[in-house]
Amino acid sequence: MRALVIALAIVATSTAASAAPAKPAAAKPAGFDARDPTALVGLLTGMDAKAAIVSTGAGMVVLDITTPGGKFGAQFVQCNESGKACGAVAFSTAFERRGPNLQQINDFNRTQVACRGYLTDDGRSNVMYAAMLTSRLSAAEMKQHLGVWQGCLSTFGRFNRDPIAFLAGG
Repeated sequence: MRALVIALAIVATSTAASAAPAKPAAAKPAGFDARDPTALVGLLTGMDAKAAIVSTGAGMVVLDITTPGGKFGAQFVQCNESGKACGAVAFSTAFERRGPNLQQINDFNRTQVACRGYLTDDGRSNVMYAAMLTSRLSAAEMKQHLGVWQGCLSTFGRFNRDPIAFLAGG
């Protein structure tokens, strides 16, 4: 497995080195700044969802989000004093159904790249997906992050319903 990863890395770097020089990125339309939590609120409104800022301070901005498929939260971190230039966002939700134990959560995390599961002190399972934010991140790219998050919710939902079957490949 390690040899395969090394071989892929060598091919990727040799292909990148011989490829044509990268063209400058297309200009981002004015008005969307992914680092600003209010930009996500506006983006979600256009996607038939509602988002509200529920708390701010100490470099964080927390949103409650309601979509046709359910509710979840978003926590912007590493924000400036005005809460507008944040460094990352983490989407998360808790499941009411008590499903996996700690070992199963750890096993789930070993099989996933983007989604991270954890247990709260009261035993509820949670899933989280985080993304780094820059001023160059477009609305379309933020929608892609939301798509990954929706995939996390689906995958973790299957896991939470039956951890044993999920981990067995079912």
